[in-house]
Amino acid sequence: MEVVTKKDVDVVIVGAGFAGLCALHKLRKQGFNAMIIDAGSSVGGTWYWNRYPGLRVDIESLEYSFSFSDELQQEWEWSERYASQAELLRYLNHVADRFDLRKDISLNTRVVSAIFDDATDKWTIETKGGNQIKARYCVMATGFLSAPNKPNFSGLDRYEGKQYFTTKWPDEKVDFSDKRVGVIGTGSSGVQVITEIGKEAEHLTVFQRTPSFCVPLRNCPLPPEYEKSVKSNYAEWRRREREESFGGWISVNYKPVRMVTKSALEVTAEERLALYEDRYQSGGLALYNVYPDVYTDMEANDTLAEFLRDKIRERVNDPDVAELLVPTGYPVLGKRLCGDSGYYETYNQGNVSLVDVRDESIEFTTKGILVKGVEYELDSVVFATGYDALSGALLRIDIQGSGGSKLKEHWKDGALTALGMMTAGFPNMFFLNGPGSPSPLYQPVLLCEEQSDWVGAWIMDMRNKGLTRIEPTERLEEEWVEHSTKVINATIFPKAASWYVGKNIPGKPSIGLAYFGGIIEYRKRCAEVLSSGFKGFKLSAARK
Repeated sequence: MEVVTKKDVDVVIVGAGFAGLCALHKLRKQGFNAMIIDAGSSVGGTWYWNRYPGLRVDIESLEYSFSFSDELQQEWEWSERYASQAELLRYLNHVADRFDLRKDISLNTRVVSAIFDDATDKWTIETKGGNQIKARYCVMATGFLSAPNKPNFSGLDRYEGKQYFTTKWPDEKVDFSDKRVGVIGTGSSGVQVITEIGKEAEHLTVFQRTPSFCVPLRNCPLPPEYEKSVKSNYAEWRRREREESFGGWISVNYKPVRMVTKSALEVTAEERLALYEDRYQSGGLALYNVYPDVYTDMEANDTLAEFLRDKIRERVNDPDVAELLVPTGYPVLGKRLCGDSGYYETYNQGNVSLVDVRDESIEFTTKGILVKGVEYELDSVVFATGYDALSGALLRIDIQGSGGSKLKEHWKDGALTALGMMTAGFPNMFFLNGPGSPSPLYQPVLLCEEQSDWVGAWIMDMRNKGLTRIEPTERLEEEWVEHSTKVINATIFPKAASWYVGKNIPGKPSIGLAYFGGIIEYRKRCAEVLSSGFKGFKLSAARK
């Protein structure tokens, strides 16, 4: 049941995941009257809504956690190297309790609209239950992987079997032990759920359009000596994280390392393979931290891609199946690597089969799925079809800015932002881990902490000066989009149809979705906003 305890606050925060909880904590410490609104019945954000079998984070637990309180860092004990969904949800509930955040959180409350009033410089946030909350500022912490991509397959409405979605899994355990199960999708969610369902289904059929590059996560109970080492020097560990463009992805064999400065093409083949093997054996996403030119040069990129293709062939017994699982046609790292826990070995099981649909259409029948004239009878189908990333959650809310301008219209050709945190014509609205930010290739928990600090500093400075309205100029927005476009076009990322650039959603514009210029440059530009007196922004005081 929707319960809203406040109707007029300084700041409304939409979303109770990592970013929302962080923003609430930090803004309250600065003296702002702030509250969170979230549609879920618990805090957790992505880690509340997603609970499918096998779900866990692919960044090490000791890193994928808040750094704003050393007491919190020291007291919380992670059980695994890579935390499961259940453990992350327990952690976020602990954070909400430890910092007394719940009194300012309205759960089971879905935001349907946010409308700005030019006369008062305030937002009116309306909920599905009809409540209205007025706030000077609105912080959108809606998550960059939170808006499900709903499938639109032919005949789906006539399928009589069970349907499950990785993005909205049932609370209770689903028993597949005597079932014929189909899974559509082989991205991160698909890789994780396929591995688990393959252990119990009578038969599992995987329908694959585009194979992913997967690397072994090598999850395990968190080694006590490793945890002790990190906790004894957490400040230095966090400092090194923040210096890396791919913050958090720096642990190799339980030791922090930096990106190699050499080119992949200037070292010997033996040296290159040794580095790749070292990263691969370390587990997780350590292969993001190799030679810098794998991100900019296709020849260099191919050296890593071929290394991983050979690993797939080694892990899959049937050569024909292995070749179907080998990614081609796009650069490695152009799509996010998938951390797996025995994914490729799943195809060595007699109860698992792979159907290649990269050039075929999927059609549902009453009994299952029809592909190229062959019907696969299925008791259940699992959809692991991903997300409308970065901008999707924002565009599902009716957001109206100055003069009644609609965000859907403003972003019809792409997500136009300034610094990935604001957009022209929508005053006093901030985005955390949103479009135009480096969230896809940086550690999102660290990013939301820094962005929350910037938002707090900006609005505190405005309060001290008696100002009530801030928004970027259209020119600043244009400059950010131009800069972001320039830096991404200098990389291999546009060559892959990934959610990084919106190409996983038919017809979605790719402009402005992510910033690939590195965290150091991003941090510098954000800090300059305050030091320059908000150059590129329009500031004013309310007329009444």
